[in-house]
Amino acid sequence: MKIFAVGMNYAMHNKALHGTLSKPEHPVIFMKPDTALLKDNKPFFVPDFMGRIEYEAEVVFRIGKLGKSVPARFAGRYLDAVTVGIDFTARELQAQQKVAGHPWEISKSFDNSAAVGQWVPVDMVKDVHTLPFHLDKNGKTVQEGNTMDMLYSVDELIEYISTFFTLRTGDLLFTGCPAGCGPVEEGDHLCGWLGEKQVFDFYCK
Repeated sequence: MKIFAVGMNYAMHNKALHGTLSKPEHPVIFMKPDTALLKDNKPFFVPDFMGRIEYEAEVVFRIGKLGKSVPARFAGRYLDAVTVGIDFTARELQAQQKVAGHPWEISKSFDNSAAVGQWVPVDMVKDVHTLPFHLDKNGKTVQEGNTMDMLYSVDELIEYISTFFTLRTGDLLFTGCPAGCGPVEEGDHLCGWLGEKQVFDFYCK
């Protein structure tokens, strides 16, 4: 099982972190190992030795069948289910790695850094291209977005990724986060919503 993730896929998030609203020339893709997966509402243990850890809530799709070099117009056939997840990021460590010109996987791909909620079959949603979602922290909405605002749609992402990697059943795709990222601390209560459906509910410890 592979976990694909997309960076810089919402304009306002790009502006907040990179000072630009521009669309990247190509989707920015990175990967997480299967040890990054956090599911079933298990707690997220904040790795305090890594500095500031931030939440990045985003829509996550699950791949339903084998695919290679999938045209965008057929991408929907390869989507099995959808949920909301969190791409936990060691922000200070990421900044240090960027300044040094080093890869920043350790800031994105550490254990339990890819939280996912309850899966919803894609045939149960009206349109994967207009999915609203939001994240509540301690009872307050701190981040919200809609897949209609993604710079690269899920169809375009599937086409691009499958050019380089064979998609397999069970692979996951984190599609990028909107503006509103912030820190997590021990004791924080995180709840993720896909439309009106709550898909995860867990604590940071």
